[in-house]
Amino acid sequence: MAERPHALHSASPEELKARLEAERAGEPFLVYRDGDGIQRLLTLDAGVARVSVGRRPEADLALTWDSEVSRLHAVLERVAGEWTVVDDGLSANGTFAGADRISGRRRLAEGDALRFGRTVVTFRDPLDLGNGATSKGSDLAMVARISPAQRQVLVALCRPFAGGAGHASPATNQDIATALFLSVDAVKTHLRLLFAKFGIEDLPQNQKRMELARRALGSGLVSERDLRP
Repeated sequence: MAERPHALHSASPEELKARLEAERAGEPFLVYRDGDGIQRLLTLDAGVARVSVGRRPEADLALTWDSEVSRLHAVLERVAGEWTVVDDGLSANGTFAGADRISGRRRLAEGDALRFGRTVVTFRDPLDLGNGATSKGSDLAMVARISPAQRQVLVALCRPFAGGAGHASPATNQDIATALFLSVDAVKTHLRLLFAKFGIEDLPQNQKRMELARRALGSGLVSERDLRP
């Protein structure tokens, strides 16, 4: 399978900037690479309810370079405000979400990697903050709704803990700024707001970052799936 197109380490600064701009717009969007390896984004605007996927140029998501994609391969549909993927026999080679072949309809969640033929398309939903998980404890209940940009900072802060690395330390401001194509001052501003929202702004300075990471991971606001490269 092709590399997941949203992997941070595979993206250029310009590509990361384009993704962040799409996230700040607040609408769901798709990330993929065309036959030349160029990043493409397809925004799923509020007025769009159906997106066809196929090899034909007329498809809304036209994967013309992929010979393993059927002429009409699958359909993305918005149902009651939720995006779903539908493949009820349209494709010859199937549609996959991760390792699972889709039969019928499946609800999409933030970060889902769909495979049509050899092409991987990642579904991004900036407002799906909890990735569909049920929140745990009172930490998340105490937090005001955070912005997509603040959540990206949280994920970057927690990334050193991927794979259950218990002795890791939270990412530095510079690491977060580099990963998200932000200035260090912008990262500091986001973190100050997050400290306040989690009610830990009065902790000693050397404890705030670790406590913020602990609460973000413990509440489910940042999941292990978010931390995968």
